[in-house]
Formats: sequence, C-alpha cells, structure tokens
Amino acid sequence: MSAEAAVRVEDKLYLNRYLVDAGRAHIKVRPHTTPSPQLLSLVNVCPAHCYEMNSTGQVEITTDGCVECGTCRIIAEPSGDIEWNYPRGGYGVLFKFG
Repeated sequence: MSAEAAVRVEDKLYLNRYLVDAGRAHIKVRPHTTPSPQLLSLVNVCPAHCYEMNSTGQVEITTDGCVECGTCRIIAEPSGDIEWNYPRGGYGVLFKFG
C-alpha cells in the first residue's frame, strides 16, 4: 500500500477552514427521546464526524467543521429528523485548495 493510499479523509479535513456563524447553526436535529435509525446512521456516516451520541442516548450535532457534503440531508431530512439549510453567505466551510 502506498503512503498516499494510507491517508484518511479525517487526516485531510484540517486543511479546510470554517467561519462559524455563532448562534445560527445550518443543521438542526429534531428533538427526540429515542433516535431514529436515520439519526443513528449519521453518527457513523458523516465524514466530518459532526454527529455523536450524548450521555442520554440522543444524537447531537456540532456544525463547526461540517463540510456541507449533504450526506445527512439525503439520509435524515426526508424523515424530518433534521432541518438542513445552507449557511448564510460567507459562513461555513472554506475549502483551502478549491
């Protein structure tokens, strides 16, 4: 295996820059007591690892670091588990190399 093939996506995410829009998250998780299968899958499939389980078994999101790939939008927005909007202009991910 070449050295380039051993590099993970997570290792490259630090190259991106983020302008956080404090108090105006572009993704919101619907309040829930038991997470749906869609929400649970986001904990594993989000490439930026923005979703995690809290101590009470609920799925939470930290949008700082979101790469706005739309994976969560495809998986959980149709079921109403999340509300997804684009960040305001000038905020969100700033790709360093394109």
